[in-house]
Amino acid sequence: MEKKYKIGYTTGVFDLFHIGHLNILKKSKELCDYLIVGVSTDELVQEYKKKTPMIPFSERVAIVEAIKYVDQVVPQTSMDKFQAWEALKFDVMFHGNDWKNSSLYKEIEEKFQQVGVAVEYFEYTKNTSSTKLQTAIGKLNEQID
Repeated sequence: MEKKYKIGYTTGVFDLFHIGHLNILKKSKELCDYLIVGVSTDELVQEYKKKTPMIPFSERVAIVEAIKYVDQVVPQTSMDKFQAWEALKFDVMFHGNDWKNSSLYKEIEEKFQQVGVAVEYFEYTKNTSSTKLQTAIGKLNEQID
């Protein structure tokens, strides 16, 4: 079966890997022949989320590499998606729809449109997020202490 795109790209922290992460990787691979996944480095997460991932970068990379839908894993060292495109030359970028219509992604879509790159959004997995999992773990740790 011919896929809609040749090379797809998506990114994430993939901390405390959960079903939402798996869903976006699976849906992305359904639309492209080759899926590249950028895993955010610990330094990048610290820079833009102001926190350190619970799972170290090398282990998050190993988890994502083990997923059958993923063809290649690269470090995401910058939030600049256009810079990633210049290095990787993907046809489409996939993202959760929680960012759709944000000023940041409108700007990204405009830049990508100029070079023929599509942006596809997927339904954000409700009730599941790494932040919620981290909060729950934190509360459990407080009860134990």
